[in-house]
Amino acid sequence: MIRIEEAHSKRDMKSFVRFPFTLYKDSPYWVPPIIREELASFDPKVNPVFRQAEARFFLAYSGSEVVGRVAAIINRTEVEQQGLKKMRFGWFDFKDDPEISRALLDKVAEIGNDNGLEYMEGPMGFSNLDKVGVLTEGFDHIGTMVTWYNYPYYATHLENLGFTREKEYLESKFPAANADPRLFTRIEATIRQRYGLRALNFTKTSEIMPWADKMFDLFNASYARLSSFVPISEEQKAYFKKKYIGFINPEYIKFVVDEDDRIIAFAIVMPSFSKALQKARGKLFPFGFRHLLHARKHNKDAIFYLIGIEPEFQNKGITSIIFNEYYKVFQEKGVTMCYRTPELAENKAIQQMWKHFSPVVYKRRCTYRKQLG
Repeated sequence: MIRIEEAHSKRDMKSFVRFPFTLYKDSPYWVPPIIREELASFDPKVNPVFRQAEARFFLAYSGSEVVGRVAAIINRTEVEQQGLKKMRFGWFDFKDDPEISRALLDKVAEIGNDNGLEYMEGPMGFSNLDKVGVLTEGFDHIGTMVTWYNYPYYATHLENLGFTREKEYLESKFPAANADPRLFTRIEATIRQRYGLRALNFTKTSEIMPWADKMFDLFNASYARLSSFVPISEEQKAYFKKKYIGFINPEYIKFVVDEDDRIIAFAIVMPSFSKALQKARGKLFPFGFRHLLHARKHNKDAIFYLIGIEPEFQNKGITSIIFNEYYKVFQEKGVTMCYRTPELAENKAIQQMWKHFSPVVYKRRCTYRKQLG
């Protein structure tokens, strides 16, 4: 018999974070988080997302063994300001047993009903900068630090429980050679001149920080039209700056500004930390930090984490400016392959940005929805 218990104590939360380490111990594709960082992201005293969202964490037990986990999340901005009566669920992992998945999702549904919500959707995190989606294609590819990996049976369980596919996300890749500036140098020069644009490049993190808030404002503007979007708050801006900006190679952050120094486009790329995180096994010390530093400096794979373009400049070739700058860095670093993190299939504007680089979709993932009540 499966027993569901809420995680309250530090010990419980460590069990919540550590469960996938057991579930995926034999998988060459799963990428573990840093345990300390994962725990901090679940702490309301640390993560400002809890000023607009609330979450409860549950573990499934068979006897004394943990066999599953799930987070039940309510984003109050989404529910109260946007009118979406949605119960989110995330960090959803379980052994291949229908009783386990049913018991976990029944608990999420119970919370949704108690709060007068109309439907549940997941897996997804607290906000748009969290991981999202059940992997439905591409199980034989290594994950990234910003995506969830799962076994193929996850989607089957959800569908057998009456969930239907809600939103699809695509992940694609292309050789860095496809961004050869000879393919778009003339376009890039013309666009710079026509709109009075210039690229900003950085060599130090301190140079980026004065621009970071404006970057997040542009992120909000770029994605506001998407059906699933929840804006980043001022508190979250400060949190993400502290947590991520200093960790990313400064030369991998690019801005495009106009004559008034207004940011009209940005892109954030990271070297792939997947293999380094596998070697770290959830810990920075004693050797995990060394693996991450090595990956930061020596990596042939680049992950496009975020890209945003002012709506009025979309479909005007701005990516030619961005890629002209990235190509120089990729040549210097020896990058050979570029990967894109999950993008909504409905986001045609972002797909148009990449079309000239002949990307190949190699992973698909979905969120699943079910009515409550």
